[in-house]
Amino acid sequence: MKPAKKTPALRKLLEMNKKTIRELRKIVGQDQVITAPEELSCYSYDGTGQEYPPAAVIFPGSSEEICRIMQMASATPFPVVPRGAGTGMTGGALPVAGGLVMVMSRLNRILEIDQDNQLAVVEPGVITGALRLAAERHGLYYPPDPASLHFCTMGGNVAECAGGPSAVKYGVTRDYVLGLEAVLPDGRLIHTGVRTAKGVVGYDLTRLLVGSEGTLAIITRITVKLLPAPEARSTLLVLCRGMAEATSLVTGILAHHTPCTLEYMDRTALAIVRDKLPFPFPQEAEALLLVELDGQKETVPLAIRQLTEFLQTRPGIIMSRKAESPVEAQQLWAARRAISPAAFSLKPHKMSEDVVVPRSRLPQLVSCTEALNRELGVVIFTFGHAGDGNIHVNIMLDRSVPQEVIQAETAKQLLFTEVLRLGGTLSGEHGIGLTKAAYLPMELDQPTLALMRQIKNLFDPDNILNPGKIFPAPAQTAAEKNI
Repeated sequence: MKPAKKTPALRKLLEMNKKTIRELRKIVGQDQVITAPEELSCYSYDGTGQEYPPAAVIFPGSSEEICRIMQMASATPFPVVPRGAGTGMTGGALPVAGGLVMVMSRLNRILEIDQDNQLAVVEPGVITGALRLAAERHGLYYPPDPASLHFCTMGGNVAECAGGPSAVKYGVTRDYVLGLEAVLPDGRLIHTGVRTAKGVVGYDLTRLLVGSEGTLAIITRITVKLLPAPEARSTLLVLCRGMAEATSLVTGILAHHTPCTLEYMDRTALAIVRDKLPFPFPQEAEALLLVELDGQKETVPLAIRQLTEFLQTRPGIIMSRKAESPVEAQQLWAARRAISPAAFSLKPHKMSEDVVVPRSRLPQLVSCTEALNRELGVVIFTFGHAGDGNIHVNIMLDRSVPQEVIQAETAKQLLFTEVLRLGGTLSGEHGIGLTKAAYLPMELDQPTLALMRQIKNLFDPDNILNPGKIFPAPAQTAAEKNI
């Protein structure tokens, strides 16, 4: 194929883009902007497996540099997509309109851990697990623990309002963010929130930015509260004869006990990580609950004993076993965190949905997924945070087979319909991003959606920041025309 003829208009656009790249390099340094196709490909995908190549990738080193970049993006204009570690599951970091991907990996400092006031100040590129370890060295605890905590970043966690297994007791990311520094699309720097336990001055912009998926501002500094570190922790594995028995057990456990985690795996999830569990278990087990309790050294053993006695009174339980050592507990959690990547042994592609229903309706949700499996002939399995009703429903497929794509999309639509009927929500921690945008009107009424669009337009009238996310772009914007 012959290359396209460079018309005067195209030559002008190419020259403008080259000038833009030169100006960006003046801001951050020659080596901190990449444009080679083979390098751009590394920043064209996320956890969804979809790919959208950007025109360039930039690695800013300070808030001041980000302000200058956004001033330039606003004046030109061109799209900018903030990116953490790219672990998101709904396409939030995909540059669907091309433009500039802004990678926050250089902003990776833990700026402060205030032991007396139990808070930390971090940059967005800090690995979540690194903050947890740093807090532990001061006798403190940062609870949010997404499955990717060893490589996901704090900025991404805030942008998506990440959760994790500990949410059942401790809550999610928004419950720990006290304040933010952020850059608006036009390059202005704002500060939201407080460093204190209380603060009600003005609108709560911190809560607005948490979970906004990089569509309103670029987060450059995060202040989070910390808790005293638990003195002790104990993990209990419970095997059940059926999935209904396991999910019904959840409300019973929570009525009498306060676990810090209460995780669930169905039979398929169990099967794909069976070889990673630290000990064998009966073949007839159809579901697993992983229960963890934490607290003071003298109270945790008593709590475990009371929970074990409670389980002995419940039908449908094949076995309950306490992890005998920290190593064994770590192996159990390693198996739990391995479920998502291990799923690709079933099919080459998956739709990973993170729906939430009231805990009492978990049996109905699981029953729905089993029915979809039977009736549509799709491979569906479930696992996740049963303690807060947040179940990961994985619809497996081969996208090269058109019929499988149709069946999977049908299953997703029917799943969402049932979740809403049960009084639930379409996303507990993955966000909306690209993959769920079309389903937003199923849950939100038109006045609510219109107000959200107005908020986006107020912050970002030219649709520069992360265009095409949460709300499908109604038309090509000025920024998109300059990519």
